[in-house]
Amino acid sequence: MNTELFIARKLFFDKSNKKYLSHKIIRIALFGIALGLAVMIISVAVVTGFKNEIRSKIVGFGSHIQIINFDSNNSYETKPISKNQAFVPEIKKIKGINRVDVYATKPGMIKTDEYLQGIVFKGVDKDYNWDFFRKNLIEGRIPALNDSARVNEIILSEQVLQLLHLKLNDDVFIYFLNEDENLPRILQLKVCGIYRTGLEEFDNVFILGDLKHIQRLNDWQNDQISGFEITVDNFFSTEEIEQRVRNQVISYSEENSTILRTLNITREYPQIFDWLSVIDMNVWVILILLSVVAGFNMISGLLVLILERINMIGILKALGSPNWSVRKVFLYLSFFLTGSGMLWGNIIAIAIIIIQKVFHVVKLDPAMYYVDVAPVNFSILHILILNLASITITIVMLIIPSFLISKISPEKAIRFD
Repeated sequence: MNTELFIARKLFFDKSNKKYLSHKIIRIALFGIALGLAVMIISVAVVTGFKNEIRSKIVGFGSHIQIINFDSNNSYETKPISKNQAFVPEIKKIKGINRVDVYATKPGMIKTDEYLQGIVFKGVDKDYNWDFFRKNLIEGRIPALNDSARVNEIILSEQVLQLLHLKLNDDVFIYFLNEDENLPRILQLKVCGIYRTGLEEFDNVFILGDLKHIQRLNDWQNDQISGFEITVDNFFSTEEIEQRVRNQVISYSEENSTILRTLNITREYPQIFDWLSVIDMNVWVILILLSVVAGFNMISGLLVLILERINMIGILKALGSPNWSVRKVFLYLSFFLTGSGMLWGNIIAIAIIIIQKVFHVVKLDPAMYYVDVAPVNFSILHILILNLASITITIVMLIIPSFLISKISPEKAIRFD
């Protein structure tokens, strides 16, 4: 029988403890632990949810990995490559790759009677995965692309539509200027769908339509494109998979053929991903501070418990209990009390996360945060890790003040009144 655990349980469940001053102090400490753990869980849920949401939106516009012409610069006016590459079937076999799509981009300008707006026309084929834009579509439909005739339909963002005072099913005139040409080339296309992602940096720029329009504007052949977009299953394996893709591209390259290069999404938009990394640092600061505060809350509670139980400590020592055995009684008791506070912290945090996830109570300004509601990521793994880390840190911090018990003399403790 574990005597120390038995005594700690009797002390924890003894209703007569309410008459002690420590009962009120412990309740305050437990409230601090519950509140601190709830804030930690909610902070991690919001930050991971926010990062996942931003990453998914950026990837939705540009995929995880791109294969483009080595001579293409950072602009959207690209050098063509052939879509009939020998390495494509081998890349599709790489574990972790979800799909490979072809695309082309060309900068242009939408002109109405009163307004001008610079845009990037992204052309795709009929096999393109529209899931991201279908999810963010607020009105209309996706262009019905095919392999034969050019389709004169596009989707554009709600932001661009409002800037140009257009509406669904309107015709728009888009002007494109090629190098060494003095007169622009013009496309008349119909707005068949309107999307909104909240990423104004992208919403203000991208319109999507038929790849064949860009091929005609650039005088390209039917098999010429700007590049390939590769979507992977796990964002965090992007670097590793890009290296394997690069190896395949290099191994299938031929002498005097077009030189290709790979580009992943983090290098294409480093400013956004650097900003997301800064958010991680802020969360770590919050977690460390709250863990320390919770630990000191329990230290103060443990010291009060020891002072009020000096008679009991003296009796246990007089009966032959070693210092470590008496210390274990109070460490077990602290564990029970900390667990009680953490239980309430979990209940509060999970309730708030579920309410936000279902009812979207907290709204945000998309112009500032790229999302219109505060996203939350409900992860059992994160909750378990935070609970384990919190209780471990708290108990470790309580070992030091428990040494005070070894300084208590049995004779003086029994006389203590």
